[in-house]
Amino acid sequence: MAEFSHFDDQGRTRMVDVDAKPVTERIARASAHTSMNPDTLSRIKERDFAKGDVLEVARLAAIMGAKETSRLIPLCHPIPLSSVEIDFSFPDNSTVRVEATVRVSAKTGVEMEAMTAVTVASLTIYDMCKSADRQIVIGSVQLEEKIGGKSGHFIRSTA
Repeated sequence: MAEFSHFDDQGRTRMVDVDAKPVTERIARASAHTSMNPDTLSRIKERDFAKGDVLEVARLAAIMGAKETSRLIPLCHPIPLSSVEIDFSFPDNSTVRVEATVRVSAKTGVEMEAMTAVTVASLTIYDMCKSADRQIVIGSVQLEEKIGGKSGHFIRSTA
């Protein structure tokens, strides 16, 4: 099991020791797609939900989620995030695309924080809209780009 860093040579779970690693700037971008009825998306854009502005509440939830990642994912290190940016776009008339960009100067990366952020944003969109649309689907949670650290620069190919 040597190829998996979260297991020792006897297969026991462990938190990776990052003590000897240098502090470097690290950036991760992740995305998720939340699909729904077109009328639901129209109401989101028009801010027509009694619970409030769906996208702004989702943005705040995403930032909070990124900050709590180490409490949610068992072997993630708690790290002091420098910034969390959340953007929304609409690839079609029934989809919200959530993108998170997370930055840190640390000994470990922020991929999990970025993916947690987009997932929590999508869950918040569902929660705020579920009374109007139970057909909402959350999907395509993925890392788009990672910069920094030993493994270098990763960018998802479009092919």
